[in-house]
Amino acid sequence: MKSKIIFIHGMFLTAKSWSDWIGYFQSAGYDAEAIAWPLHDSDPAQLRANPPGGLGKLKLADLQGYYRDVLRQEAEPPVVIGHSLGGLIAQRLLADNLVSAAIGICPVAPNRMLAFDWGFLRNSASITNPFAGDDPYEMTPEGFHQNFANTLSEAESKAAFEKYAVHESRQVLRDIMGEDGHIDLKVPHAPLLLIGAEKDEIIPASLVRRNAHAYEDGRSHHEYAEFTGRGHFICGEPGWEEVAAKIENWLAGHLSAVRS
Repeated sequence: MKSKIIFIHGMFLTAKSWSDWIGYFQSAGYDAEAIAWPLHDSDPAQLRANPPGGLGKLKLADLQGYYRDVLRQEAEPPVVIGHSLGGLIAQRLLADNLVSAAIGICPVAPNRMLAFDWGFLRNSASITNPFAGDDPYEMTPEGFHQNFANTLSEAESKAAFEKYAVHESRQVLRDIMGEDGHIDLKVPHAPLLLIGAEKDEIIPASLVRRNAHAYEDGRSHHEYAEFTGRGHFICGEPGWEEVAAKIENWLAGHLSAVRS
């Protein structure tokens, strides 16, 4: 039997963003499900219209503890696939020895790794703005198109915004600069694949590459792959099936090696 796959979404999205991916991997014989962050388990349009109370105070530690509890209930360590901040959570779960393999797609990097890239700096400063306090960051159609879906047409981006986008806690991103954003990159770990997107305006591919190569244990497999012409919305834009196929092929090789 193939390993179970748990998908973790990133900021400004919900588990709904993984719907097509769940179908893809279920067709490939995997038991697959997406588990929403706390305060994100509802229809995106409803969440935009009525942001949940306490959203602005949601912390990175809350998410990490929540997913640790989820994985500890599994009979066997699952595969975890995370996008953006979900990719950082996937790496943290990997460090906690709770997964059989981890994949981060355009992941937020641990250990205060930064990029001197205009898109990265612009987005990070806007979201983490200390003067905004605990007010949630309100995603707009314009901001979604500029930063998330910059490789799509305006009409395509607007449709994706309506279907998937939500407002978000600023605190989860602020917390990556502290202890909750730290991972010991020297210890042995299960197989890890990090994927970058050439046109990403939020997490530049150069930062994802640096993140992948920062793992130091020579006995553990860590790999970097990059897709040209893709933005941060790589999991939802046309051609997402190519990314899913890359992961499926990678899992076929590395999970069999783990079992051996």
